Amino acid sequence: MSNSLADQAYQRIRHDIITCALEPGLNIAQARLVEMYDLGITPVREALKRLEQEGYVQSIPRFGYLVAPITIQDIQNIYELRLLLEKAAVRLAAQRASDKQLQEIEHSAQFTYRYRDPKSYQEFLTANAAFHENIAMTTSNRRLATSIRKLLDEMTRIFHLGLELRDSAEEMKNEHIALASALMNHNADLAEQIIADQIQRSQQRVLEMLDSRSGVQAQTTLSKLP
Repeated sequence: MSNSLADQAYQRIRHDIITCALEPGLNIAQARLVEMYDLGITPVREALKRLEQEGYVQSIPRFGYLVAPITIQDIQNIYELRLLLEKAAVRLAAQRASDKQLQEIEHSAQFTYRYRDPKSYQEFLTANAAFHENIAMTTSNRRLATSIRKLLDEMTRIFHLGLELRDSAEEMKNEHIALASALMNHNADLAEQIIADQIQRSQQRVLEMLDSRSGVQAQTTLSKLP
């Protein structure tokens, strides 16, 4: 088997899982994936093993695989962690970042997306991850920046759900501009409040979308700031 074919299968299936083209909770059989991606059974099997190790799919004996579901508990846990990490990051950035670094962040805050355009979503989420990671990098704490980058990568699938709920492009763009402005003014308290509000709204969008798909009443558990 060619490693390039296995890598190709992995990248293509992973992309479709992350973008929710293969929806959370979907039952998938190896034979169906071979047909969908026009690849052999061996590279698809190897790709699925790798995706299972990473938590993207779950093996079902004598059937196939299940695209890992996104549960309310998953969302609550991951957003709680994001809140802790990013509040710390923006506070440290406001205190430590140079004016030149903050100017670059301010210039990069104008990105947006087109509603119901999956390609635009992916471009937006790439720019969004870079924006938040760059803020974390200005703290001079590489471990914090790495943790935020990994978390945002893990959240890509969740973000796609939130973007599908309604057109929030202008709202999100304004949130990023407001955060960059607060950092430019070295206002740590305001930056922390803005990022907390942004994360809470993002979580609520995802929970609403999950609720609309599953019929489960989703309740946010993020703590409100005083």
